[in-house]
Amino acid sequence: MQFLFAITLLVSAVLVFAVQPMFAKMVLPLLGGTPAVWNTCMVFYQTALLAGYLYAHLSIKYLGVRRQAVVHLVLFCLPWVVLVLPLGVADDLKPPSEANPIPWLLMLLAVSVGLPFFFVSATAPMLQAWFARTDHPSAKDPYFLYAASNLGSTIALLGYPVLIEPNLSLTRGRCPQTWCWTLGYGLLMGLTAACAALLLRSRHSDDKGGEEEHLPSAEPGDAPTAVRRLWWIALAFAPSSLLLGVTTHISTDIAAVPLLWVIPLTLYLLTFVLVFARRKILPHAWMVRVQPLLLAPLAAIFFLGFSNAIELIPLHLAAFFVTAMVCHGELAADRPASRYLTEFYIWMSAGGMLGGLFNALLAPHLFNTILEYPLVIALACFLRPRTKAAASGKLARWLDFALPAALALVFGATAIEIRDSYPAESWFRDANITTGAVVTSLFFLVAAAAGVCLQRRPVRFGLGIAALLLVGLLYSGEQLRPMYIERSFFGVVRINDNSWRDEKGVVHKRHTLIHGSTSHGMQDFDPDKRYEPLSYYHRNGPLGETFAALAARKPLREIGVVGLGAGTIACYGEPGQRLTFFEIDPAIERIARNPRFFTYLADCRAEVDVVLGDARLSLADQPDGRFDLLILDAFASDAIPIHLITREALQLYLDKLADDGLLAMHISNRYVEPQPVLRIQAEDAGVLARVFGDNGDSDEGRSPSTWVVMARKAEHLGKLLEKPHWEPLKADPGVGLWTDDFSNIIRVLECWGQ
Repeated sequence: MQFLFAITLLVSAVLVFAVQPMFAKMVLPLLGGTPAVWNTCMVFYQTALLAGYLYAHLSIKYLGVRRQAVVHLVLFCLPWVVLVLPLGVADDLKPPSEANPIPWLLMLLAVSVGLPFFFVSATAPMLQAWFARTDHPSAKDPYFLYAASNLGSTIALLGYPVLIEPNLSLTRGRCPQTWCWTLGYGLLMGLTAACAALLLRSRHSDDKGGEEEHLPSAEPGDAPTAVRRLWWIALAFAPSSLLLGVTTHISTDIAAVPLLWVIPLTLYLLTFVLVFARRKILPHAWMVRVQPLLLAPLAAIFFLGFSNAIELIPLHLAAFFVTAMVCHGELAADRPASRYLTEFYIWMSAGGMLGGLFNALLAPHLFNTILEYPLVIALACFLRPRTKAAASGKLARWLDFALPAALALVFGATAIEIRDSYPAESWFRDANITTGAVVTSLFFLVAAAAGVCLQRRPVRFGLGIAALLLVGLLYSGEQLRPMYIERSFFGVVRINDNSWRDEKGVVHKRHTLIHGSTSHGMQDFDPDKRYEPLSYYHRNGPLGETFAALAARKPLREIGVVGLGAGTIACYGEPGQRLTFFEIDPAIERIARNPRFFTYLADCRAEVDVVLGDARLSLADQPDGRFDLLILDAFASDAIPIHLITREALQLYLDKLADDGLLAMHISNRYVEPQPVLRIQAEDAGVLARVFGDNGDSDEGRSPSTWVVMARKAEHLGKLLEKPHWEPLKADPGVGLWTDDFSNIIRVLECWGQ
């Protein structure tokens, strides 16, 4: 009986957490590949999970387990109305081009996967409640089955990027992921029916359920108080919010792909496995002691301003894991008697849902930066258990506020000293960092480590970490001096004023557009440089050579550009030409058209159009063969949207390109090497491809960049073939042919191999 219930819970968890990355990957091409897609999906799944838990709780409460089991088996057949056809997204569905796409995405999720997800998500608390009413010796404490459920979730999430995504297509092929999920749902129905049969045969199955049985944390008959329920919500809220915060943080600059989404979620679920297991592999007391050793340096890194460095991802993940272990460990220690099991899961699920709602829906309207991540780090510190050795009394309570305030003063004074010593740039980003800067950074790390001394009292420790984060945010905001900052569904965009004064006292005005942590264009406002393309688009670089080679061979009439940025490419426009920019983020268009920030579009000598919406959907509406030159320059921070470099995407570009036109693709990236992917795509499409990586010149505002140019025939490349630095693309057959149904991001991640 125990094995049957455990394997049924494991299968249900596999289905719940396999459908999440699977369906998110389906909708990514419709929404530009932004990490916000995953956060929105998580909000839906957490809400549906809470609904499933409520259904399990209320149906058992009012029907009793015997009648509820029969009713549930009947209702369990309803999702087959949806599952007659595999899960998927209709080809003609399009999100709103200018409105916030979150309501549209939530509605799509509800219609497509809502019904089966609802019933599958109800399995975890329902089967544990059933098991508690059986004759099994372990029925007194069924919470260990929750560990089995989360073990299944972990298996699904780890298996998706490693086994499922690289080997199975989404909706096509011999054994697509959608059909596998449908078969899994049928298997779960059979297992659930077997569990119901065992329940109905049990002589205790008609009991109200375990009134005489209780855990040490709850006296017989004690119902959870309102304060205790709020405590459960808070302990579930913090890890859920941190889950989305750390996911956005690490996926913004690499790629919006399930691989980078499932790593934090896997750690999150693993904490449930560990804290609810019968045998404690990682004792709770250890996690409580380790947490300050991770959170204090993490707060110092936020203070110093280089929290986006990829080398620090392990610290972000470790701090998140240990913090989730502490919060979930407190939840497990405070779990009530089995008669209140389903209610306990409801409040815990409610906290998780509120954490998701806060990050995905509320925070983008409250904050213009990703402030919710460090904010909840501080909140988690207040949820730590108070150690037995902690001092008490009026003096201790006074020190709870006095010591963090003193730390804030020390950090603030040092920040002012750094600002005055390094006024022009953020000193910690300077490659030629001075000895003084090293000493200063070490001082901050030591000062942050001093916060560990406050960890015995949660209020004192939380205020100390909050003080360090607050001063760091104030310091970095003043140091970087953003002219403008805006947050949308597609990320955080800011404009930095990088003006400087030369040795003659002349002020040179320059603005830079930053998306996430990556520059997306700059403009020099000196009269002789105002219409000069800078950064990745300068005339001596790959894009400049592409324009020159094509113009020498044929007159340019129509130019298409996927990705607007600051509008720098408009510098190449000439009278009689038309430039059509395809941009998914309305905030970017507002910025590019505002002469206070950039004037490239206003100064352009060609006719300029901007089409809002995802590029693939917008390009599909354009006439075939329209463009003499089509430029792909779409990024989410430093990540190239995967759906823009698949076989279907390349075929779309070629359809819209003139027979003798050129396709130019900007592939500069710090962590992903897309050359092997594009080489296979080019060979499959029967086109010729060349790549050129330019080193740039930072003194002249020219950024290093790598561009790929494709043409149907060799002669269409013109003079580019005569230049030795335009080389064939790197080859790696192991990456496979990427399609909308298949990709293998692990194969092209450079950062893990370095």
